[in-house]
Formats: sequence, C-alpha cells, structure tokens
Amino acid sequence: MAPVVTQAADPSEVKSFTLDNGMKVLVLEDDAIPNANMYLFWKVGSRNEVPGITGLSHFFEHMMFNGSKNYGPKMFDRTMEAAGGANNAYTTENVTVYTDWFPAEALETIFKLESDRIAHLNIDAKMVESERNVVASERTTGLENSNWRALQEEVKATAFRAHPYSWSVIGHESDIYAWTLDDLKRYHKTYYAPNNAVVVIAGAVDYDQVKQMSEYYFGSIPAQTPPADVRTVEPEQKGERRVYVRKQSVTSPNLMFAYHVPQTSHEDSYALDVLMSLLIDGNSSRLNKALVDEQQIALGVDGYVPDSFDPNLFYLFAVAKPGVEAATLEQALITEINRVAQEGVSQEELDKIKNSKLMGFYDTLETINGRANTLGTYELFQGDWKKMYTAPEAYAKITREDVQRVAQTYLKKSNRTVGVLAAEEDKD
Repeated sequence: MAPVVTQAADPSEVKSFTLDNGMKVLVLEDDAIPNANMYLFWKVGSRNEVPGITGLSHFFEHMMFNGSKNYGPKMFDRTMEAAGGANNAYTTENVTVYTDWFPAEALETIFKLESDRIAHLNIDAKMVESERNVVASERTTGLENSNWRALQEEVKATAFRAHPYSWSVIGHESDIYAWTLDDLKRYHKTYYAPNNAVVVIAGAVDYDQVKQMSEYYFGSIPAQTPPADVRTVEPEQKGERRVYVRKQSVTSPNLMFAYHVPQTSHEDSYALDVLMSLLIDGNSSRLNKALVDEQQIALGVDGYVPDSFDPNLFYLFAVAKPGVEAATLEQALITEINRVAQEGVSQEELDKIKNSKLMGFYDTLETINGRANTLGTYELFQGDWKKMYTAPEAYAKITREDVQRVAQTYLKKSNRTVGVLAAEEDKD
C-alpha cells in the first residue's frame, strides 16, 4: 500500500497581522457556511506555575466566565447565546485556549465580550471562593472517577523531579485553597496580556473588518512585561522509576508507562507520533493485537504524547483483564515495545499508519473549527502556523528506520517510569 501524499490547502488562504501591543492575529476567510469562530490561545499553562499557586491556569478557565466591567456574572454565556453563539475552553500544561463559535454577523459582539474580560476581568472575592470550591470538587471527583487521571498524577510526579510538568493541570489541593486575590490579579495581568496571545479567526469574515475590529477592541489593551521564561530543564533520567497507587474500586490492575521525549518542535516529533499510532491506534495496532486479541490479557490499550513547549512524556496505558496480574501485563507490554525497537516495522505497516495520519489530518482541516485550532496549535508549538501546510510532507518523509530509531532512543528501560494502579498490595 503506497502512502497517500497530498498537499494541504494553500497557506495564502491565511492572512496575519500583529497589533502594536504584541497580539498576533491570524485570519482565514471561508464563506462556505455563514458562521465563524474565534480561538484565543494564551501562552499560559501549569508549566508557568510555581509551588504555592499550582492550578491557577486552570482556575482562570473558570474565572474568565464570571464577570467583567460591562458584563456581569454569567452574562458572557448569556450574551453569546443570545447572539446565536456558543463557547468552550481548555487548559493544558502549556496553554489556555478559549473557543467561540457564532453566526458571522455576531463578530463584533464576540470582540466586545472577549476584549472586556481581557482588559477588565472582575476578580471578585465571593466569586473566587465559589469557584475555588468548584475546582476543588472537580479535582476530587476527577481522581475518583478516572483511573487514568489517578495514575497519571502519580506517574508525572515520579517521572519529573524538577520541571513544573510534575504536577497536574488542576493543581495541588492545598494550593487551590491557598490562592490569594493578589495571586490572581498578578497572574491575570501577567499572562492575559495581549503580547502573550495568538488569536485565530476563521469563517465567513472579511480580513479588513477583522483587522479594524481587532485594532479597536484589542489594540487599546496595554501590553505587559513578558512573562518570565521557564528556566528549569528536567535532568536526564538514568534509571527506571516505579510508583504504585492503591484504589480499592478497581477490578483489575491498570498499568502506565511514561518515557521522556522531546518537545513538539523537535525533529523527532512526527516519528514519535507515527510510533504512538502504530502501538495503539485501531484493532490492528501492535499492542491491541498482541495484548487484547492474541494473548487476551488486556481489556484495552491507550496512550498519547501531549503538545508541549518543553520535553514531555510518551504515555502508554493498559487495563488488565480480570484475573491477570500487573506483572504479567507489564512484561507483555515491554516485549511488544522491545520488538519494535529491535526488529523495526514493515513497510506495509508504516504506510498504513501514514495514510491514516494523513486522512485524519485532512479530515480535521475540512471544518473552519479544525483549521482554526490546528493553525493556532502549529503557531505555538511548531513556531510558525505555515508549518501546518507542510505537515503532509513531514509525515510522508518518515521511514521505517526513523520509527525504529525513536523506539530505540526513547522507549528504553532507563528512560521509563512505570505506574501500577490496583486494589490490593502485593501478596508475596
């Protein structure tokens, strides 16, 4: 099966400008449907926190909807919904992203809403306490309901000894209860400054109109001193680390492997993405075929590599079939990983994965929502939105040797942290 090689849409479809205050805006005109979106990428995530204020980035995902100078509590959502729009937001280790979807004629309303909460967010003491309790409850519930989250929190803390990626995005419980109003005001002023943002607007919009509105509504917001760089570099891991998590509600062991890998902008990122897909994507993936179908020792497998400014982790996750010991599943997982590193992959296997990656990439770009999110993601994590248009070529260049090399380089015992979540301690 020969790999599909297709060019992405022409980068000339995107126009960009930077306001005097440092805010970068990307505009993609597409009038296929009478709708538009606005993505605001803020370069702030849990990596920008320090002990004592962990979780603040995620907290602002809540606070940004709770009132500003011209729109009272809950009015952001109500005003947008009245204009026919909807919104969402997400926070990661690296960024906080706010997403607005709306009829194109509501564009100015969206500019008014977003500019007001950037420039005049109301950090009210009563609202802070209310949301503080919501976030604390979210943290507790998330750890109780998700085995992945419960295990990943401990694995991250073990894999990272120095870098702020060591704590979860939602933060430590004690910090959630300890944030002060001064902490919040300082954090908002520093990280929600226009020079710390990339805005993507796509859909049935006019570039000149978007630029005019951007200058009027966003351009008047003053720039701030750029945030301090994250200076900590995680030391090289020189030996396997292990962590055990007890959770009485689980019916069979859960297993997580985490390997240190480079940041998203590194040249190995595409090969690592292909390797991850080869291991976990679909019924014919290496781990699913071996552990679920053939050996029947796992109920399922999963994994991911987060988009990341700094070197991060390559996660693999498996749930043991009831009655199967964690050690049995662990050894089988190691065997399959080592097989890729030692024997490599077939050309047919690689072509299938590359075709799948390209199909998924193009499917994403079929919508203005997918293009907006992908443009911003490439701008931030690859350093240039134009690299989105060369992604198909980057995937096409991946060779069998590249996949085997990254498996040998990164998926090795000395670079591995193993996490086991189970109901009972070892009996031996």
